[in-house]
Amino acid sequence: MESHALVKDNLNDPVTKYMKTDFARIRVDQTIDEALSVVRKNPPEGQILYFYVIDKDNRLEGVVPTRRFLLNSPEKQIGEIMVTSTITVPAAATVREACEFFTRHRLLAFPVVDAEQRMIGIVDVELYTSELSDIEGRQRHDELFQLIGVHLSNAEQASPIIAFRSRFPWLLANIGGGILAAFMSGVFEAELQKVVSLAMFIPVVLALAESVSIQSVSLALQSLHGENPTLKSLVKKLQTEISTGLFLGLACSVTVGIVALVWLRQFRVVICLMGGIVGGVIFAAVVGMTIPNLLRLFRRDPRVAAGPIALAAADMVTLFIYFSLARWMLR
Repeated sequence: MESHALVKDNLNDPVTKYMKTDFARIRVDQTIDEALSVVRKNPPEGQILYFYVIDKDNRLEGVVPTRRFLLNSPEKQIGEIMVTSTITVPAAATVREACEFFTRHRLLAFPVVDAEQRMIGIVDVELYTSELSDIEGRQRHDELFQLIGVHLSNAEQASPIIAFRSRFPWLLANIGGGILAAFMSGVFEAELQKVVSLAMFIPVVLALAESVSIQSVSLALQSLHGENPTLKSLVKKLQTEISTGLFLGLACSVTVGIVALVWLRQFRVVICLMGGIVGGVIFAAVVGMTIPNLLRLFRRDPRVAAGPIALAAADMVTLFIYFSLARWMLR
């Protein structure tokens, strides 16, 4: 199967379908000489890129680059020369996710591990391209990973019909959000008629929330390349984003509030405006970070779905906060 066809047609296949189970495995308690003797007796098929260090239960302990393995003294222990901070691909990953590991970390192969960190195989760049010659050349090395990225990009843009089917359903979130926003404006019609200036600032309140939401989505997507989110990491990111959203909301609300106070001289309207901006921006920051991570956890493509969902949610919640404050303050 050609590499380009593989990426194009099998992007969502499990990576375990294409991994190699025959790889260079050595033991952490061996010397380099002992490990080399074992590898010579049972050489793996294909090219050896890295030597993987496992324990008696087949759990991955580290990795030894080929150059380090060959150039060190034969009497040295494997545990002394191995790299312990290894980057692994989970067995549940897809071909698409494995591709992101290669373009992000720029290694030539990754160990595939199960939920208990037992090594079950490797996936190397041959999954995407057969061009493994001259891997020591830096320029060639960079071109190799650029080629993988091009293959992935081409696969994702291969057919307008496929692109339409993957993108349009998520735009329904924007359509639904817009319709609900119109209904919400009707519910709070009395407040809008009573204080027309509330309506004047709706575009500003929504624009700020949407902008922050887009920023958070973009940053979340960038951090997801080559990573699989966990609930623990999601909670940590949530705490950071709440603080960031609070600072952004306060700064924006003070700026807009000063202008509104000088212009309108209506203190209650200014309080509603500032409260709507702070609440909307905090929620937008949180939802913009959360949606891409949740979509990745549920095996959906966050690049297509995260933006429309986050924007629709940010609009709805921001308007609700703004109008609710207006109803309470102007009663």
